[in-house]
Order: sequence, then structure tokens, then C-alpha cells
Amino acid sequence: MMFKNILLASDGSAHSLRAAEKAIGLAKLHNGKIDVVYSIDGSTSKSDVLTNNSKYEVEKKRKEKLAPVVDLLEKEAIAYQVHMIHGEPGPAVVDFANKGNFDCVVVGSRGLNKLQTMVLGSVSHKIAKRVNVPVLIVK
Repeated sequence: MMFKNILLASDGSAHSLRAAEKAIGLAKLHNGKIDVVYSIDGSTSKSDVLTNNSKYEVEKKRKEKLAPVVDLLEKEAIAYQVHMIHGEPGPAVVDFANKGNFDCVVVGSRGLNKLQTMVLGSVSHKIAKRVNVPVLIVK
């Protein structure tokens, strides 16, 4: 199976960086490209807006979160595109993945912190269950 169009669901965490490394490995096999999707749910965007004065600041913060992943893609010279999407991470990513023309989805098994492990563990589970293409969950 050829994995040329890879969707990487990322939140900038250490786990999602490991997922990025795996996605890059897959992309290199078939000279593929990676779409990075970062989901912003309602509560995140509300607190972002409250704690940061401008939309520009909010964008900047989100870009900083993804910077390690983007740096890795740049360093490995992989063709990529970043998509910021709104909605609850599980369903939003599933929706994006199923509407796109992807060969597989790569996602980290856990997210940003210990507290969120349960929640984000369920995000990767939701993605694996509902996406129509193969899903690689990276531990």
C-alpha cells in the first residue's frame, strides 16, 4: 500500500512529535506529502481570546505549539501543509480526514499533559474507529 498523502493530527505535544517522526518515515518511503491538522476546540479558542489580546497573538501561539513539528518537516525537506481546524479534536479530525484524499492518518496516542491523557487517549481511539483509511497510532 502506498502512503503518499498522509494526514498528521498534531497538538504540538511530545507524543505528537513522535507521531510526526513516524509520518515523515512513511512520507519518505513513497516521496509523499504530509498535511498537519491542528484542532482548536471551543474552550481553547475562548481561553486563547481571553488571555491574548489579538487574533494575531492567538495565531502566533498556535504556530509556536506546532513549531517543533514544522521544524522537523522543514529539516527533513518533506512537502507539507498546516491546517488549523475548529471543533472538538476527535470529530473535527475525523471529519477533515474523511473529506480529504488521504492514504492514512497518523496520530500520537496521548496529548499535552498527564491530566489530558484519558481525554486524548480517547481522541486517538475515536479517530481510529471513525476514519475511513488506515490509522497509525504512535505510542
